[in-house]
Amino acid sequence: MLSVTFLGTSAARPTVERNVSAMALVREGETLLFECGEGTQRQMMRYGVSFALSDIFITHFHGDHYLGILGLLRTLGLQGRSEPMRLYGPRSAKRVLGAALTLGSERMPFEVEIVELAPGDAIQRKDYDVVAYATEHGRASIGYAVVEHQRLGRFDPDRARALGIPEGPLWGRIHKGEAVEVAGRTIRPEELVGPPRPGRKVAYPGDTRPCESVVQAADGADLLIHEATFGNEEKDRAKETEHSTAAEAAQVALAARARKLVLNHLSARYSADAQVLLDEAKAVFGETVVARDGMVLEVPFRDE
Repeated sequence: MLSVTFLGTSAARPTVERNVSAMALVREGETLLFECGEGTQRQMMRYGVSFALSDIFITHFHGDHYLGILGLLRTLGLQGRSEPMRLYGPRSAKRVLGAALTLGSERMPFEVEIVELAPGDAIQRKDYDVVAYATEHGRASIGYAVVEHQRLGRFDPDRARALGIPEGPLWGRIHKGEAVEVAGRTIRPEELVGPPRPGRKVAYPGDTRPCESVVQAADGADLLIHEATFGNEEKDRAKETEHSTAAEAAQVALAARARKLVLNHLSARYSADAQVLLDEAKAVFGETVVARDGMVLEVPFRDE
C-alpha cells in the first residue's frame, strides 16, 4: 500500500482550518515525513500517523516548513525513542537544522543525522528511490520524488499448471526470472511471466514557480502534489514571491502527464473555501483535488 496523509496544507501561517506544511507518505508500513511545520507532532497524533519514522525531508528553509522539527524530536525523546533520525534538506541544511536543534537546554536522547542533498541526488532503498530535483523558490530549494522500482511481470498460474509445474518453489524461481527443468523440459520465464510492470511515482516539489525541472521530475507521476498558493487574480504576486497559482500547477500536471494533481499550500484567503482554486485548476487539468488537513489519498498501481 502507498498512501499520503496531509498534515498541514496552509501557506505561511496556520489558520483555523489548516496547519502549516507537513505531509506523511506511508509505503508498505514505512513512514516518510515531508516538511515539518510547527505543530506537526500534534497533527500526526490527530490524524493517526505513526511516530515510528526515521526520515524527514525538507524542501527549503522558510519557517513554515521546518520549525516543527524540534518539537517533534522532543516529543519522540520524551516517549523514549533511541533510534537515529535522519533529516534531509538542500544546501545549508546542516547549518540551519543544526542551529534549530540546539534550542533549549534538553539534550537530544538519540542521534540526529543531517544530510544535504543537491538536485540529481537519490536516496536508494530496496524497492524505491527518493530523488531530489531543482525547484524555483529562493537560492536553495529542492523537490522530492518517491519513485518505486519496476515490479516483476504477472505470473500465469493456469499455464504453469497446464505445463505440469508443481506449485511451490519452482513458481517463485520462474517468477524471479530463472529457467527451470521440469520432466526433462526447460521452462523459461518468458513462457509464464509477462513484461515488467512500472512502480508508482509521487512527486512533491514543495514551494516553487512552475518550471521545467518539476515537469521532468513529475513525468508520468501517479500523484503530483503541487503548491497552489494563489488564484489567477494574484498571478503577479505569485510570480513576485516565487509561488504558483492553481492554474499554473495544473499546467505543470498536464505537461508532466500526471495521473492526479493535488493542490496544496493554500494562502489563508482560501483556507475555508478553495473552490475558486479548484475551478481554475480543473479548467486545465481535470483530475485535480484540493488538499485539506487530515485527507488521506491512496496511490494504486496503474494496472489495478
